[in-house]
Amino acid sequence: MKFVAHFLLAALLGIAVSSSFAADEPAAAPAKPAKPDLVKGEAAFAAKACASCHNADGNSAVPANPKLAQQHPEYLYKQLVEFKAGKRKNAVMQGMAATLSDDEMRDVAWFMGSKKIKPGFAKDKATVALGERIYRGGIADRQIPACAGCHSPDGAGIPAQYPRLGGQHADYIANELTMFRDNVRLNSIQMTGVAAKLNDREIKAVADYIAGLR
Repeated sequence: MKFVAHFLLAALLGIAVSSSFAADEPAAAPAKPAKPDLVKGEAAFAAKACASCHNADGNSAVPANPKLAQQHPEYLYKQLVEFKAGKRKNAVMQGMAATLSDDEMRDVAWFMGSKKIKPGFAKDKATVALGERIYRGGIADRQIPACAGCHSPDGAGIPAQYPRLGGQHADYIANELTMFRDNVRLNSIQMTGVAAKLNDREIKAVADYIAGLR
């Protein structure tokens, strides 16, 4: 029995020692993502017919479809990933993103970011003052923060954190704000909280004001 006990103890110690050596082995470094390739991005953008909704230069002519030109690539890449994963809902974009590899999403995002956005303009003179007030100063008594705090005074946003808004179609901005407010779009906790406090008139006014930022 003593022999068996010693054998088992030795075996256990051997396992423990082997485990400690294994733990000391350096972990394999995670693979770095491929560097974005603008040429491949342009090819993928064309092959997937993205231009049919967003135009070849990323400046959509349809107010319901967003302009992608000059958007921060990190933001565009994040949205494509979340469309593909179903975290952001849109039947058309989920279907399109599903056909893209991770490298293709990155290439397309950086290709669009390299294009220059065409400036837009505010159309509703009756509400532009309200839109400017909300964008630049928020609504203090309802704890609504100024949009400019995250998206910058001229709507340029902050790379890798907050998207460019300046010059974007007012119809698109208004629709996205409404979806955030109504808990249809759920991929930004911050925007859900902000939009929840806005009424239809305020959403329309700030969206129209944003369209004219440059």
